[in-house]
Amino acid sequence: MRKLFTIFALLGAVGWCAPLMAQDKPAAPAAAPAAPAPAAAAPAAAPSATAAPAPAPNKGDVAWMLTSTALVLMMSVPALALFYGGLVRSKNMLSVLMQVFVTFSLITVIWCIYGYSLAFTEGSGWIGKFFGGWDRLFLNGTFDPAKGEFSMAATFSKNTPLPELVYVAFQATFAAITCCLILGAVVERIKFSAVLIFMVLWFTFSYARSLTWCGSGPARTPTRRPTLSTRRMQRPVFCGSGALWTLPAARSCISTPVSRAGRRVLGREAGRLRKEAMSPHNVTMTMIGAALLWVGWFGFNAGSALEANGFAALAFMNTFLATACAVLSWMFGEWFFKGKPSMVGAASGAVAGLVAITPAAGNVGIPGAFVIGLAAGLVCLWGVNGLKKLLGADDALDVFGVHAVGGILGALLTGVFNSPKLGGPSFPVDWFTGKMTTAADYSIMGQLWIQAQAVGVVFVWTAVVAFVSFKIADLSWDSV
Repeated sequence: MRKLFTIFALLGAVGWCAPLMAQDKPAAPAAAPAAPAPAAAAPAAAPSATAAPAPAPNKGDVAWMLTSTALVLMMSVPALALFYGGLVRSKNMLSVLMQVFVTFSLITVIWCIYGYSLAFTEGSGWIGKFFGGWDRLFLNGTFDPAKGEFSMAATFSKNTPLPELVYVAFQATFAAITCCLILGAVVERIKFSAVLIFMVLWFTFSYARSLTWCGSGPARTPTRRPTLSTRRMQRPVFCGSGALWTLPAARSCISTPVSRAGRRVLGREAGRLRKEAMSPHNVTMTMIGAALLWVGWFGFNAGSALEANGFAALAFMNTFLATACAVLSWMFGEWFFKGKPSMVGAASGAVAGLVAITPAAGNVGIPGAFVIGLAAGLVCLWGVNGLKKLLGADDALDVFGVHAVGGILGALLTGVFNSPKLGGPSFPVDWFTGKMTTAADYSIMGQLWIQAQAVGVVFVWTAVVAFVSFKIADLSWDSV
């Protein structure tokens, strides 16, 4: 009972006390005095035209975004839970299901309390600029019950808004599944109570912060702050399909520092478990989970266009194609190097393709999808069987080899295949005019360097926060 109380006390402290760190916003300057009346009255002005009504959301876009949100929800429960559950030993099956189910619920609640506000509103003072703002605490301002009005969020097209609550829900599923993915690196190595403490800390100080550092694009809410790329790099960082530009940069760097930090904190017991035979107990369940992940990922990538348009179709097709390519390249690679293919390998190849194409889905052409998918299967196969051993990563379900390696590969190759010379759509010079960068102006090496900077920034910050969060959880409860 004491441990349960401590968990919720920690959650409450972060949610209620963090606003105290932000400084009050300065008052708006007083209005300038009215100009004196002219000596001679001017002729009566023509009647002013009726103000144009505010643009209304397109019902098709709203329907697509609600569908996409439900698809991403399915990616966690049940898809990810089944995928991970089939890979562990039978005695830990229920534990994995519980951890995924509860983590998804926990992060959804935190997102609605303060996570969305931290990630998408402007703070004040130097602390506020780092931690974000509190204008949307408990989703305040998204709906006015007195007027029956909903606030709107911008999309990638002019005068095409989206109800902000739809955007909040869509981003909530991204936040929740990102945290659930971490479980694959520490499953069978840490107590459930410690998982909850770690998730609250890591989400607050790593995910919510990383979400605002690498992105670019149109404003999501009226208070959206400039991002790292628009302030310093002057060009977008392609770290996600469509709207969620930052997520795969964060996701691609999660598993490596988390697994490394977890090994240092969990110590000898984790090493002992790593030497035990840990064969998957139900490959059929893993295959079902991978197939559901594939279906749900269409909402993940195509939904990130925020509209039902051509870029959503491009992201959809790229996700479809690259995943199939990764399945084949992993399977044939495993067949060549190990003598026979496996169902676990094919399922892992599918996930590798999905991870790698995510930053590229709406940002490369069909040729890029072919190359990224084929490369992801082979490179992630090496990441699971070669690089993992080389680095000594303690990674229960190969989250490192698939998500870290695949995510970084996809983020970097997006900067290459976004080029119009290689069939990519390039990036817009101005979001609201739609003018795109020409092939002559596009620098592949320049964009590749920007991609690398984004990955590096998130990698370092995630590693630090992961280690500190694990340490706090370890001091609170003994790890298994």
